[in-house]
Amino acid sequence: MILIVFKYLTPRGFRGLTFYPFVFLKHREDKDNLVFLNHEKIHIRQQLELLILPFYVWYFIEYIFRLMQYKDRKKAYYNISFEREAYSNEKDLNYIQKRTFWSFQKYIN
Repeated sequence: MILIVFKYLTPRGFRGLTFYPFVFLKHREDKDNLVFLNHEKIHIRQQLELLILPFYVWYFIEYIFRLMQYKDRKKAYYNISFEREAYSNEKDLNYIQKRTFWSFQKYIN
């Protein structure tokens, strides 16, 4: 994971953006935020499991589906399976070590 502080690559309303192997941070202080970094590490693992490009295709398709389902951009984002897994486990700093392959599937509803 390579951390880069560059606020112009981070979409408005977000603190970071993960694009394997890079994590673009809006704020320098997030380099020391272990919970935030763990969230991004979970995304790195998800991207590797899906061989990177398919991750983004799936993410985008699921976002569109959730947007049609909830008709709310924020609610759609928080209900993407990848985000649900990352937010549910970001405080468990050992999650990556015990996480099983394709664990995000448990968060598809």
